[in-house]
Amino acid sequence: MNIPSDWQKRTILGVGIICVSLAAIFVRLSQREINEVTVGFSLFIAAGRLIISTLLLIPSYGDLWTIKKNHSSGVYYGLGAGICLGLHFATWISSLGFTSVAASVSLVTTNPLWVALLSWWCLGQKLTRKTIIGIAIAILGSVLIAFAHGGNSFSSNPLLGAILALMGSWFASGYILLGTLAQQRGLTTKQYVIIAYFTGALCLLPLPPLFGTSYGGHSLNIYIYLILMAIISQIIGHTSLNWSLKYFSPTTISLLILFEPVISSLFAWWFFQEIPQLLVVIGALILLLGVTYSIKKKL
Repeated sequence: MNIPSDWQKRTILGVGIICVSLAAIFVRLSQREINEVTVGFSLFIAAGRLIISTLLLIPSYGDLWTIKKNHSSGVYYGLGAGICLGLHFATWISSLGFTSVAASVSLVTTNPLWVALLSWWCLGQKLTRKTIIGIAIAILGSVLIAFAHGGNSFSSNPLLGAILALMGSWFASGYILLGTLAQQRGLTTKQYVIIAYFTGALCLLPLPPLFGTSYGGHSLNIYIYLILMAIISQIIGHTSLNWSLKYFSPTTISLLILFEPVISSLFAWWFFQEIPQLLVVIGALILLLGVTYSIKKKL
């Protein structure tokens, strides 16, 4: 097995972050196709993203038969990660129906705090003073961005949107940590993502109809955005991040994901004229400072 070079690791990780940052844009494009954004529609987007991703991975399902018996604990961690992934999408995508892209994505990427604490608690990874300071600076930047959430038609209930985005961050933290453990317990990245994406899709499958939204009858554009989200943000984006967990710590990955609100906000500005306020710009600069300070010797 060839070990990738440092520049290959960084390139794949960077591509992954850009691709996951586009997810909020595909969600917003889908929301603009309907008259009213409901919880049921948000759950339809969340479920559809994972269902399509799972279907696209069918040609790789044969890899599951090569899982060794002594790697069964990895399977259990993969199942747990899939449940967290499904709940992450359900809460975070729902938050985009109540608040801006900048606010939602900023809050959902506060998971470095939770991942660092859980890594210390569950994995025994020590928190250096530098990491703690960097996390604190980065979280401060995200909070400033989150408070600048006015000025668009999707800010109907910012408080509810903030709560849902924060819940999404907690579930994303569990997803990252359990994904790390699954691969440490012997699963390949391909085996892990098949199990996690399938489990997440299965968890979300019954929810849209329960909240009054059918899987059929939507505009063609919505299905196109779902396919693009599945291919770009899920298959390429999330899989790249999952692969990177073999070479970078969960805390480092989570810190780098803090670039997501900056990238998503810029795309939202470009596509939807969700113009960032001065507080967003200040918060983004502080966020980048925290990320750079924490990881400049880790990458």
